[in-house]
Amino acid sequence: MTDRELDLQTDIPHSARIYDYLLGGKDNYPADRAAAANIVKDWTVLPIGMRANRRFMARMAHHLAADHGIRQFLDIGTGLPTTPNLHEVVQSVAPESRIVYVDNDPIVLVHARALLTSSREGKTGYLDADFRDPDAILGSTQLREYLDLSRPVALSLIAILHFIVDDAEVRRIIDHLMAPLAPGSILALSTTTFDNNPEVVKAGVAAYNAHGIPTVARTKEAVETFFNGLEILDPGVVPVHRWHPDEESSALADDQITIHGGIAIKR
Repeated sequence: MTDRELDLQTDIPHSARIYDYLLGGKDNYPADRAAAANIVKDWTVLPIGMRANRRFMARMAHHLAADHGIRQFLDIGTGLPTTPNLHEVVQSVAPESRIVYVDNDPIVLVHARALLTSSREGKTGYLDADFRDPDAILGSTQLREYLDLSRPVALSLIAILHFIVDDAEVRRIIDHLMAPLAPGSILALSTTTFDNNPEVVKAGVAAYNAHGIPTVARTKEAVETFFNGLEILDPGVVPVHRWHPDEESSALADDQITIHGGIAIKR
């Protein structure tokens, strides 16, 4: 099947392909690269933040597998494969771990086969579904085949929430997704915030919207409301480079990072 048959609309900028390009990937097109250049002209620190966010994802996944014993992960808004992928991190800690990736973009479907690799002991699956339709995700036969919802699950929402501009809708979806998960389950998320560099972020968000990609930045306090009803774990909701930082993350300046992240547990 060709890209055109899947209607990838390669002449229109796409958020996943822009992200891929700014991370140094190859799964992007001239429209994506042109949009990225225009966005970064205003949001100069965006590539640094994206790389820091990717490292946050890896540290978070390792932390949940190694320190919290989580063996099941539901990753929504997967995007294009970029090493290390979440399943690679958690299965390096616990090979028996099971991961379900969820996305609904044709460009991701094209590359899903790159995600559908797993350790021999574990299992990795892919579900074509929309974050805005939690019933379709939770009601999927495939999800129930891969994950046992009577045991803790980590719900991972990395760099997806800033593409849903209505805070109430985000809270509704998260509450819906967390409701059937067992006590001990974890919500992990990251999303764009104004706090560290408000003028640059404002200009960058405007550039995304100008390219037809609805985007919003929030305050730290707004992000914290997405964890309502859950217990936020240390170090709280913080810039992603400050969340259990490694040496490379610790060297970054706060005004370079315009994404906050955190995790919380369901008691």
